Amino acid sequence: MTDPIEPSTSTSDPNSNSPPIPTILLHPRREPFEHGLLPIQKLIFTDPVQALTQLKEKLSSSFALRVGSAALADALQISSDHARLILDTLSSVLHSESDPLVTARPEDVDSIGADLRDLVLFLYIQSYKRLLPRSHKDSAAVADVWPSTSAFDGYLSALSPLQLVRSNTRRFMPSQADEEAHQLSYLQKHLANILSLLSEHVEGEGKESMVLTIEGFEHLGFLIHFGDKGSEGVPLSQAAPFFANSDPDMPAVPVLASQVHDWLLEIIAASLEHVSEKNSAKESGSPSSSDQDIAMSDASPSSAKASQSARSSFFIEGVSKSSYVKQASDLKNSSVKVINCHDSVVYVLAPLRYATIYGCSDATIVLGAVGKAVRVEHCERVHVILASKRVCIVNCRECIFFLGVNQRPLIVGDNHKLQVAPYNTFYSQLEEHMTEVGIDATINRWHEPLALGVIDPHDSLSHPAGVADAQTESAACLDPDQFTNFLIPNWFEGEPTKSTRNNPFPLPDPYFTSQQRNQKNLGEIQQILREAPLEENRKRELSCALHVYFKDWLYASGNIRQLYCLLGD
Repeated sequence: MTDPIEPSTSTSDPNSNSPPIPTILLHPRREPFEHGLLPIQKLIFTDPVQALTQLKEKLSSSFALRVGSAALADALQISSDHARLILDTLSSVLHSESDPLVTARPEDVDSIGADLRDLVLFLYIQSYKRLLPRSHKDSAAVADVWPSTSAFDGYLSALSPLQLVRSNTRRFMPSQADEEAHQLSYLQKHLANILSLLSEHVEGEGKESMVLTIEGFEHLGFLIHFGDKGSEGVPLSQAAPFFANSDPDMPAVPVLASQVHDWLLEIIAASLEHVSEKNSAKESGSPSSSDQDIAMSDASPSSAKASQSARSSFFIEGVSKSSYVKQASDLKNSSVKVINCHDSVVYVLAPLRYATIYGCSDATIVLGAVGKAVRVEHCERVHVILASKRVCIVNCRECIFFLGVNQRPLIVGDNHKLQVAPYNTFYSQLEEHMTEVGIDATINRWHEPLALGVIDPHDSLSHPAGVADAQTESAACLDPDQFTNFLIPNWFEGEPTKSTRNNPFPLPDPYFTSQQRNQKNLGEIQQILREAPLEENRKRELSCALHVYFKDWLYASGNIRQLYCLLGD
């Protein structure tokens, strides 16, 4: 990816001795595009401006600026489950942490509702098409990450995007720089429509009848920001020349939407040029020495490669046949991406805002506490253990998810043989981290997966006609007899007095009973072995047999990966 984008400078006269005039550069907010797209066909409008203008007029006719799930379901003619999903998803990608929807208790979400302007922007970007995955430069290196043939490699659904991602040509996520350029281009193309949805009509102004208030302008913060710190950067109105010097004690004068449009188009064009220049410099082999945000598809598959961007992203890539640990003290960021990890155990034991797991196989991945959303995509035979507000599972196969989630798990795309189970681990700082990001341990909806369509309309792929509404395969609940606790080694020193000592999520009765029965059986076996009147040679034979069966179980269950932690130490 490009290195941190700083404001560029220019002068009107190159021979002048006057100081350069700074040019503001703009960034798209990644969260709505990465975690805010829903494959619900009724949200994909043929003419989004007309449809959303009518929706806005209908919903605002009651003079309410907030929209609950009942009104939304009625206006869009969708189910109450889908209306609630829209509100929950929107709350996870909002730009304002002070919005009542972000801080609402689950039972209050329907009544509090969403700000109409944020809702309209959220619905508009459902027309966004993601970039296609791109091929890896070194196919031989990729083969080292994927040494085994998947059971699905020779039998893939004709409808599945997995054909492009999991085939022999092994494709990977586009780089963050490519995605940023793609999102900027989307905003450039759709800016006039977006501004029209935020603007207000003023009578008697003829063609110039659309104006934007400072409040409406601030809602553009859902899609864009200035500076490298996202929502913590420069407020939009302070960066805009027509609002920057407004008297805080006086209402700001509305601005012509056309004026805002022209100003933003210039900045987007400059930002696209800047990204292009950085990409060209990187491709020519001369990246900046301060480049921290690497192109994700260039990571070495034989060893872990981690990087942190200037805008709060930490990447863990290519962990193979080893363990990898990151704690809160290691992470000075708010989101993590675990990419292309194989036959390994990855621990990210920290409070996070967002997390993405992409292209992993035969691995165990443990996430600490994720306050906004987790996306797991294109994974095979992976065990994922996470505590989060919400999780979205996309195009995965033969995976087991041990979940502590406050919202229904969302399952999208072409999935096969997925299983869900209650959360099964803890570490000493877990409850502290959950409190920090706002996860409620008394609410766990792990067993209520919500399956949407097999086809994701946001992918830039051609799909067969007539299958858009096909529902994906849902997830089955793990058999309680197969449920086991996952032990995280204690890497923490100087633990606080009130450290977490047990799984904070209560286990459902069948799983609790199975857990107690396993512990009882273990105790009885240990007692029998201690009291068995065996000769020394018989004890050695028994010990060898137990080791053989234990080794077989480690490999069959996948728990052999946990030993990587000990080997790494």
